[in-house]
Amino acid sequence: MFTTIFLQASSQESLMNMLPFVAMIAVFYFLIIRPQMRRQKKEKQFQTEIKKGAKIVTTSGIHGKIVEINDTDNTVSIETGAGKIKFERSAISMELSKKYSAESKN
Repeated sequence: MFTTIFLQASSQESLMNMLPFVAMIAVFYFLIIRPQMRRQKKEKQFQTEIKKGAKIVTTSGIHGKIVEINDTDNTVSIETGAGKIKFERSAISMELSKKYSAESKN
């Protein structure tokens, strides 16, 4: 009888010891992982919806206008002051493009 009481207390104690770790994992998920997944989903959607003639900024900081979109190999040709450059669609930055388009409207 004494051993069953001891085992019950021990199992409750181990659950209470695990509670902070479970709470840390939940906080980590909701504050870091989930927002990052949401941001990646928006970025992917932005990259699939870009059109010819859109003014964009690449992740490397090159400003230009899209002149050609190639869906077979997921590339875009961008016209800059120096000429045309071919980039992967994933190299176009959503945040910088929105900032660039907001500045051009003012």
